Amino acid sequence: MKRKHSLVLVTLLGAAMSLTACGGDDSGDNGGGGDSGSGSEATGKIGVILPDTESSVRWESADRPALEAAFKEAGVDYDIQNAEGDANKMTQIADSMIGNGVTVLAIVNLDSESGAAIQEKAESQGVATIDYDRLTLGGTAQYYVSFDNTKVGELQGQGLADCLGDKDANIVYLNGSPTDNNATLFAEGAHSVLDAMSNYTVVGEQAVPDWDNEQAATIFQQLYTAADGKVDGVLAANDGLGGAAISILEGAGQAGKVPVTGQDATVEGLQNVLAGTQCMTVYKSATQEAGALADVAIALATGGEAETTGTTVDSSDDSEVPSILLTPQAITKDNVGDVIDDGGQKVEDVCAGKFAKLCQQAGIS
Repeated sequence: MKRKHSLVLVTLLGAAMSLTACGGDDSGDNGGGGDSGSGSEATGKIGVILPDTESSVRWESADRPALEAAFKEAGVDYDIQNAEGDANKMTQIADSMIGNGVTVLAIVNLDSESGAAIQEKAESQGVATIDYDRLTLGGTAQYYVSFDNTKVGELQGQGLADCLGDKDANIVYLNGSPTDNNATLFAEGAHSVLDAMSNYTVVGEQAVPDWDNEQAATIFQQLYTAADGKVDGVLAANDGLGGAAISILEGAGQAGKVPVTGQDATVEGLQNVLAGTQCMTVYKSATQEAGALADVAIALATGGEAETTGTTVDSSDDSEVPSILLTPQAITKDNVGDVIDDGGQKVEDVCAGKFAKLCQQAGIS
């Protein structure tokens, strides 16, 4: 079944739009607001709440600038803020944005319960909602904009298998936060690939609360010790967790000998790939994802409908959420340059210091 939304939403949204002033955003909320940049006719006001700065550096280094560029190009009023990993702060930001007249609210939830409560309140005030990157289970978002997260896990699983080869191998899974639905999909995708290969044995698996890298190092150390150090590969859900595992492997003299996966194509992740301590990462273009969110938000703000690529099932109630799911890309040492060419990272950041020579060897300049 499909999610049901209040019929009064369209009426309230239209009323909110009619009250939106032309020109720049003067909200000034925590310095997070932006202006329309073009002086074109107003098309509503869009609010975006990013989750934190700890689970991945991507939110502030990639998503925020990409979203700002997309909204400025479209000439819409916007406000982008970060909840800094605090669900209560995200709720407060949402209340403030709603009070300040946003007509569309996009969130990257910290957990589905708090995210669903934000969306329910927004809907009651006539504000359209979008799930960005993470699906809010039990929520009421009109659209979900993300990458194919099961595919992300499949790429990670296949990447680890490619690095391990046909030999018998013991694998440890270092999964993402248990409150993040994406983490569940990453793990499912990876398992769907690796579980079918009888030469691999899972000797440890644990989720990392809040994607916390420090906890990840502790957890991996415990899993590594429990396996008596007999670990041949690590399925790490993102570059931060991968880096935590690599730090423990370095202490055991095994970094570069034990393949480790990742995700987000961060500067550190790409450098680890170039150095050979990480066998692959998964690139999800922030420009593509931000552009897709901007398209959906602007469509809602102007009373239209967004073009979708299909639906995503909300496992909490089997409802179907209209979705725009983009295609992720596996990154190895052979194609690190693709991320830089796409604008995902800057060559001067990735190739700084001791990595300059590795970049030259990889054909990156």
